[in-house]
Amino acid sequence: MSSRELAQRQGSGPAQLADVLERVLDKGIVIAGDIQINLLDIELLTVRLRLLVASADKAREMGIDWWENDPFLSSGSNGKSKSLDSRLRALEEKAGLPTDDKDDKDDE
Repeated sequence: MSSRELAQRQGSGPAQLADVLERVLDKGIVIAGDIQINLLDIELLTVRLRLLVASADKAREMGIDWWENDPFLSSGSNGKSKSLDSRLRALEEKAGLPTDDKDDKDDE
């Protein structure tokens, strides 16, 4: 359905932002572009941009689900974050550095 058909369906006014956003997330949109910087026919820099905007459900349908297994996005659900914090605190204590716990007590 084109934007004209969408506008006709809703009346004579332009499509509402929510309707456009719903359609983009439902169907998905790909934005692609290349930026190239040359000096005297010598390629100095090339940036290739590929951007996919879609809902999480649509991305899963396309086989894209990298965020589900990304440790940075999992917020320590596997316990690694807590063990790293405790190891860091132990190293700070051995080095004689103030830990976060001591800093919090000083602020009170």
